[in-house]
Amino acid sequence: MTRAQRLELDAMLRKGAHDFEPLPVEQMRTGFAAMMARFPVPTDVRRTPAELAGRPAIRVEPDGVDRQARPGTILYFHGGSFSLGSPETGMVNTANLVRRTGVPALSLDYRLAPEHPFPAAIEDCVAAYRSLLDAGTDPASIVFAGDSAGGGLAVTTSLAARDAGLPLPAALLAFSPCFDHTRSGASMVTKEGIDPYFTGEALDYTAEMYLAGQDPAQPLLAPAVHADLTGLPPILLQVGTHELLLDDAVRFAARAVEAEVDVILDVTAGVPHVFQAFAGVLGEADQALERAALFLTQHLGAASGTAPRPAATTRSEYPMV
Repeated sequence: MTRAQRLELDAMLRKGAHDFEPLPVEQMRTGFAAMMARFPVPTDVRRTPAELAGRPAIRVEPDGVDRQARPGTILYFHGGSFSLGSPETGMVNTANLVRRTGVPALSLDYRLAPEHPFPAAIEDCVAAYRSLLDAGTDPASIVFAGDSAGGGLAVTTSLAARDAGLPLPAALLAFSPCFDHTRSGASMVTKEGIDPYFTGEALDYTAEMYLAGQDPAQPLLAPAVHADLTGLPPILLQVGTHELLLDDAVRFAARAVEAEVDVILDVTAGVPHVFQAFAGVLGEADQALERAALFLTQHLGAASGTAPRPAATTRSEYPMV
């Protein structure tokens, strides 16, 4: 699509931006839910309440499509800086993946900080995954996906599951992931003022809630720096150049290469954090979702011995690390 589209979106986001103000977490949650409610969710999906390991979840299925024609499960983790959000706030991305792949998703309502700091969210995500395995679901028919904090959880849940001796899912998909609570990436400085959503001060504010005084230099808090990535399944990382968290994905991808992990680093120029949510408005968002859908269905197809085709894929190429 045109550069003009990206510039128009950037200007729109900056028009509503303001200096960071530390607010009570409940007020932040209300504001975040209101913001995410403005993103249109595709209407051709069905949403029903579910439960995973004692936590609420939402099952999202393609409307009018035989589930058996698209085998597999997307276990989705929403974003929100580990302290905000719910399956509903992440529904625009969950539903867009479901409608493009034809694969049903389960979006988990994991516990949030500050009431439940690290590692509560990871524990909930691992428990949800374990519950699927205990129910007889083949791990090769499961993929993890998430945005922002949820993108980080897609990876750290896999690390924790590996260390617990669980078999790993078929693939991992992370939109604009948070991979480093030490905040040591160069983009935390170079993208300050360029990122239309975040400031370093704002990220530090919510990070304090999640860390609760714990050392951020731990594998599950900074996998881009400190985790052993050996044995992880194939990973697709999508990120924009206008993100403070850009180098979280870039450095993680480099370390995944060193660990002999299949990884695709998919960087789109001039777009903001979790730009995929702007599907239907920004051409690059729709294209990124198509690439993500193809990645997921290819790996689910490899596991089942078939090659299911995404519902709305027009491209087959991927950028390389």
